[in-house]
Amino acid sequence: MAVDVLMHQREQWRPTSTGKLVGRVVAGSKTHVFLKDRSLDPAELLRSDRKLWVLHPKGELLEAGSELAHEVAKGQVLLLDGSWGEAGVMYRAVEGWGRAVSIRLEGRSRYWLREQQGEGQHSTVEALLGLFGVLGMGEAEVQLRLNFELHVYASLRARGHKVLAAEFLESSPIATAMPGILEALHERRPNESSIPGFRAASWNGGSDTRPAGDV
Repeated sequence: MAVDVLMHQREQWRPTSTGKLVGRVVAGSKTHVFLKDRSLDPAELLRSDRKLWVLHPKGELLEAGSELAHEVAKGQVLLLDGSWGEAGVMYRAVEGWGRAVSIRLEGRSRYWLREQQGEGQHSTVEALLGLFGVLGMGEAEVQLRLNFELHVYASLRARGHKVLAAEFLESSPIATAMPGILEALHERRPNESSIPGFRAASWNGGSDTRPAGDV
């Protein structure tokens, strides 16, 4: 199965984007940026050797072991990455390019970096996790889930939400699957300004020094 992400132009500047996570960890995946002022060209997105399936709640429900699931597993799956409103705009732009399919996602979202807008609404990467589960791609689901959970946990800590991060970790598989990575993440690093010989560069001067709070 080939995986593509259609990312709204606003989403590409959001450090919490799980569409970016898919691009980093799913082998062979491609990311396309949706621009409001430019029409999307099907030739830029469609893979000539694959049938396109758009993952969207309005699509036909996929059931594990069905003939439809078997077809999807051999095709190109398009994920829409953005807010719910932005995803609706992108869906209308690609509607008709392929066949829309959906999966049943239950329970609370593990995407604690943003407040979801309603019960049963999940992030882009959680939709892909659900798809892997329906298609029986167990190992891919496990590995992607670990990367997703680490992404959320590390981002919570980077924002200073240590209490919330600790609560998240209690129910996360990374607690036992990634002890070495967590140990390195928790290691305190010296304050650069206290290191002898360190001279803070000016942000306005074009250096690579990041402003406080940037992740």
